[in-house]
Amino acid sequence: MQVPDYSGGSLVNLMAEFELRLTGSAPNPGLHTELAATIPDADSYLFVLFDGLGDHQLSDPAAAPLLADRVGVLDAGFPTTTTVSMATVATGLTPAEHGLLGYQLWVPETGHVVNTIKWTTLWGEALEHDLDSFLPTPNLWERLKTNGREPVTLQPWGFDDSPMSRMLYRGCRFEPWSDEGEAVEAAVRLAAVPGRFVFVYIPHVDFAAHVAGQNSEDYEEAVTIVARMWEQMTSNLPDDVVAVGTADHGHVDVPPERQIRLPNSAHEDRHFGGDARVTFVHGDTESLAAELGVDWRSRAEMEHWWGPGIHHPAFDHRAPDGILLPEPESVVLHKHSDDRLIGQHGGLTDAERLIPLLVHA
Repeated sequence: MQVPDYSGGSLVNLMAEFELRLTGSAPNPGLHTELAATIPDADSYLFVLFDGLGDHQLSDPAAAPLLADRVGVLDAGFPTTTTVSMATVATGLTPAEHGLLGYQLWVPETGHVVNTIKWTTLWGEALEHDLDSFLPTPNLWERLKTNGREPVTLQPWGFDDSPMSRMLYRGCRFEPWSDEGEAVEAAVRLAAVPGRFVFVYIPHVDFAAHVAGQNSEDYEEAVTIVARMWEQMTSNLPDDVVAVGTADHGHVDVPPERQIRLPNSAHEDRHFGGDARVTFVHGDTESLAAELGVDWRSRAEMEHWWGPGIHHPAFDHRAPDGILLPEPESVVLHKHSDDRLIGQHGGLTDAERLIPLLVHA
């Protein structure tokens, strides 16, 4: 287990590298010199994020077109989960700075642990919240626009008015796509305009890994589709556009016998959040960890895992008192967890933390 390298080797530094090149300044350091050297300067960048495609997953034969353009490896932020990483993409900030500290996050003003993808309670009840201002101002898109660059995001059809999109894409032109061909065509066309930063989000691998695991036909099909999309996008880009790809986290498969279920008594005086691979505990963590036989950390011990920088004003209110850290290929499930999922993430093992850096110029 290793803490992400926020000094120049993580997702936040990749976003800073883009911003430095396009505007001349950024709130965080860019990539380490050797990583930055792999990305040519360009007037427009096409940035593709493959949800759930960790670096180790490029060993799949279906990922060959992706592996061919792999120039290095980065760290996802902590926890290694979609909403945290996507908030880093949207803001160019570490999790500590942008304040979205976990997938299931205690948000005191709502009185609930919130599912930050759907903005519901953990049992599915919709919550009212000012999502437009949940992340800090200005975000990355707004800073790019201030400096004369046009940010555009390409997202699956139906995401345009989702709670997560309202939270992430304030100030960004939003273009929906309905199938892979439409996504490829739009990405190439939009990136061809000088002065643009085009961000494409591709969810296939994450969904297949969660539901069916990495040894399934569904997973193979998903990897095949996303690799083909990358190959088609990059082969049709104008010469003056650089394509850069990465992921938000990797995946580990967890068999049913490695599920550790929290007893009902544990819920009586605690709130639980985070992910099944790194369970946030609001309340006494030490005695619960001993009861379950799993490792744990106090907030003081792992506060820096969310990164350096000035903490978001709500950090202390949202951060858990401690976290449960089950063994690799194990999970801790609270009473609202989905026990059907095979693929899991959130922890800091290499399989979850390491994400590829792809470059095609």
